[in-house]
Amino acid sequence: MMKRLVKSKFLNEKPTQSIAAAAFIISLAGIASRILGLFRDRILAGQFGAGDTLDAYYAAFRIPDLIYNLMIVGALSAAFIPIFTEYIADKKEEDAWRFSSGMLSLQIFFMGTVSLILIAVAPWMMKIITPGFSGEKMDLTVQLTRIMFLSPLLLGISGIYGGILVSFKKFLIYSLAPIFYNVGIIIGVVFFVKFWGPVGLAWGVVLGALFHMLLQYPSVKFSGFSFKPLFFDALKNTGVRKAFKLMIPRTMTVAVTQINFTIITIFASTLAAGSLAVFNFANNIQSAPIGLFGISFSIAVFPALSAYAAKKEKMEFIKAFSRTFRQILFFVIPLSVFIFVLRAQTVRVLLGSGKFDWDDTILTFQTLGLLVASLFAQAVLPLLTRAFYALQDTKTPFYIALLSEVVNIVLVIALIGHFGVLGLAIAFSFASILNMALLLIFLKRNLPDIDGKIILGSTAKIVAASVIGGAVAQVAKYVVGSRGELDTFVAVFTQLVVAGLAGAMAFAIASYYFKIKEFFQFTESVTKKLFKAKKVIQEDTGEVTGI
Repeated sequence: MMKRLVKSKFLNEKPTQSIAAAAFIISLAGIASRILGLFRDRILAGQFGAGDTLDAYYAAFRIPDLIYNLMIVGALSAAFIPIFTEYIADKKEEDAWRFSSGMLSLQIFFMGTVSLILIAVAPWMMKIITPGFSGEKMDLTVQLTRIMFLSPLLLGISGIYGGILVSFKKFLIYSLAPIFYNVGIIIGVVFFVKFWGPVGLAWGVVLGALFHMLLQYPSVKFSGFSFKPLFFDALKNTGVRKAFKLMIPRTMTVAVTQINFTIITIFASTLAAGSLAVFNFANNIQSAPIGLFGISFSIAVFPALSAYAAKKEKMEFIKAFSRTFRQILFFVIPLSVFIFVLRAQTVRVLLGSGKFDWDDTILTFQTLGLLVASLFAQAVLPLLTRAFYALQDTKTPFYIALLSEVVNIVLVIALIGHFGVLGLAIAFSFASILNMALLLIFLKRNLPDIDGKIILGSTAKIVAASVIGGAVAQVAKYVVGSRGELDTFVAVFTQLVVAGLAGAMAFAIASYYFKIKEFFQFTESVTKKLFKAKKVIQEDTGEVTGI
């Protein structure tokens, strides 16, 4: 009976009360998910190396990912969450559930239809996406792609579930879903490959998508959701029609972003074997801080931004945006400096095993170094775009993303002949910084003020503290490296950890000295959580309850 009660309370999660608490939950789950993701990449690298199999695997992700992002991510970010949140805020729960059933009905129909069509045309489609592949490599890519087309349907359903949970500010189950997605992929790598060969990689992705969906359903059900197929009625629903109007520009914005990765896939397929795998490995490493801080904080603040925008409370909107923007930069800027300084050690520790040799390592950490140059910009892009969506402006981010992608393509064409995969990284970073700068400029036009002076002041201090931390990490790296050979995992890991911790301590001291507001907010938040946890433990054990 007690187990059932605990399980019921866990699934019937209470709404998270603050943006910081929500971001903490998402970040904590994100850390676990990213660790699993890096563990997944290490297994892949060690088992297959940067070669044809992983090139085919990552290329096979491209179109299923594109379809999922176009039809689900666009709908959720720009349309579903703001409209569903508005219904809930206006105490129109029945309308909210009809709207969600309508959106889910249309999603299942369209996603299923598109997937079936693309499964049929996969051989011709992949010749366009990977013009440099041929023979067995192309056959494997087509086979993996066809299997992976099952995942967008499952993730699409899960995406609607996630939108409901975010709208109710129930972030815990929502945040755990990506962990189980990675678990499914790892099962594919470790077990399925043994029985089915490389095809097992694709079935692992499908299993992960199934886990992602099944985990969220009970909590959504507890929230009050009951699915009713409403395909024809959905087209008449006011909320659904409004959602489609908002979705079109947002979907086009996502399309531009996805085209960016598709362009990378196309050009990388013409380079030496393993180039696509190298870019993806480097991108996965540098994406960890984006997921942990950029996306988690953006997701956490989005319902609040949408609510402030709906109530025309512009000053509250600006305060929430400014605070979140500065918090993201406080974590991401020093991390980007540390990753750059310790890029070789990071790649060797995370990927350097089995068939992933020294040449693969060198090319990967060189690519990583170029990508982290724009990490600060990539991390704030989710917040900037969501700020526009909360204001129900989905066109501006699209036009800016389109311009940035044009610049990216021009740079890729100009650089790839001289720099190979490194040219892709240079173009990607430049386009990301341009995208961020233009979004900031146009957001400032839409609002009377975005706390520009405060943001600039905090950023300058964070950069200064990060440079100090990076310099200390560099010195510590050489000190540790001078004390012995770095030809074992333990030696390189020790160098990475010691140098990283030294840099982090220097950054913390500099942050204290420079009186960086975000540093004190972070330490105060951690202290409160620790004391709260201690108090709960003391109450549970019957010891002194006051602190």
